[in-house]
Amino acid sequence: MTTITIRHGGFGNAVSDVSTMIGRSIRLNRRNLDTLIMAILLPLMMMALFVYVFGGAINTGVEYINYVVPGTILLCVGYGAAATAMSVADDMHNGMIDRLRSMPISGFALLTGHVIASIVRNGLSTTVVIAAAIAMGFRPNGSVVDWLLTVGLLALYVLALSWLAAGLGAVASSVESASALSFFMLFLPYLSSAFVPTHTMPSFLRAVSENQPITPIIETTRGLLTGTPIGDSGWIALVWAVGLLAFSFVLATLLYRRRTGR
Repeated sequence: MTTITIRHGGFGNAVSDVSTMIGRSIRLNRRNLDTLIMAILLPLMMMALFVYVFGGAINTGVEYINYVVPGTILLCVGYGAAATAMSVADDMHNGMIDRLRSMPISGFALLTGHVIASIVRNGLSTTVVIAAAIAMGFRPNGSVVDWLLTVGLLALYVLALSWLAAGLGAVASSVESASALSFFMLFLPYLSSAFVPTHTMPSFLRAVSENQPITPIIETTRGLLTGTPIGDSGWIALVWAVGLLAFSFVLATLLYRRRTGR
């Protein structure tokens, strides 16, 4: 059982409350290794499938593994963030919220704990996926600055998705329904330039792929890591990520307060 010590009043104590919830969520992640393992195995399996089975038949103009790895990273990030919805939903239904109602703590601390734990979990799983990709033949040529920009963009995207997942988890009727609500986070990368160029798609699907947040983020990541042209994708990706973060944060806060009255 996790022991929670909460102090009331003041900014310093608010920070302490958030830190406590972050530590709790990270400890829960360490106990639920199956979630972390799946967050690593699923992208690895998809990357191996596309590289070794479909890669020889797909012409992207570059070595296919260099093309597909950025999309695989986004797939990994999506799965890791979606797991946040299930963690929050579990807290909503296992009595944790009732315990917090008896304590002088803001609900913001609970959601923040889950979101920060999601970032830590995603950082670990993404590192493993990139290491495996390099072992499979991925050869990034980005500079240190390019890597730092990539990490910053991905961290912003993970933060946005994690807050969105936290909001979905807060209103889900069960852990299972939270998983269903967050399914689009796993599905959206398939409707992007993650695995094939968008110009090869039918016109109606191409319109969807080129006007959703995943594609510019993937194109920017691909350009930073492998040197392909980025064009307008860089600032479009940043606008999407910042906009999604603002929307997700407000939505998660409102949904949590509506559900708990806090």
